[in-house]
Amino acid sequence: MNNSLLEHHSEEELWAAYKRQKDPLIRESFIKQYAPLVKYVAGKVAANMPASVEFDDLVGFGVFGLIDAIDKFDPDKNVKFKTYAVTRIRGAIFDELRSIDWVPRSVRQKTKEIEEAIIATEAKLGRPATDQEIAETLGLSEDEFSKTMLKISSTSVLSLNDLWYTADESEHMTIGDSIESPTSLSPDSIVERDEIRRVVVQAIQELPEKEKKVLVLYYYEELTLKEIGKVLEVTESRISQLHTKAILRLRAKLTHYRKGIV
Repeated sequence: MNNSLLEHHSEEELWAAYKRQKDPLIRESFIKQYAPLVKYVAGKVAANMPASVEFDDLVGFGVFGLIDAIDKFDPDKNVKFKTYAVTRIRGAIFDELRSIDWVPRSVRQKTKEIEEAIIATEAKLGRPATDQEIAETLGLSEDEFSKTMLKISSTSVLSLNDLWYTADESEHMTIGDSIESPTSLSPDSIVERDEIRRVVVQAIQELPEKEKKVLVLYYYEELTLKEIGKVLEVTESRISQLHTKAILRLRAKLTHYRKGIV
């Protein structure tokens, strides 16, 4: 490592010192050390983005996530910084992409309609709904529903980093956080987070098998959508649709939960 502080101190010593005094030199040391992690995460995100999204922009967005992770990381918790930082970096990238608001209003509206259709259909059936059943709720043919999902998956930014729960005015959680155990929540929020995690884990277990596999391969095995397509022997476009449907199902389940129905 070409980092002078790390040449003379262990990383554990630096984390302890940074927690005490928030020394900007230590922060700079960590930023330099973990800069390659930002590029790695940005590369994974870029692989599934339209060509109009610049890699350098994603890296810039990710740096904000890295700094946020450094400032909020608690070395006393049983979580590796790299694991914690990846979640924050990816979340910052998606936050910035959404703030740009490049998704057409019509696509956002269709996304909301499909989410509401999933809630209504699965509440009625008591099980995950098929494409045909969701399409019927929407008043669409299965082919029309498939084309709508293709448009959403190719133009929107949906991921486990979507914000779905606010514990109070100063804390927020994502679907990913509920699984990855953030280190910066208050005791009350931790209790609430654990309940959300239960809902998310149950919802993932109830997903159709292919959608479940896509989430596992994408978020835990860190394969790109193209790589997942090769594993499951379907097109990258089909994998993108499966990923989008899985996220919409999870969003619908958490919306259900937040309304006090689950």
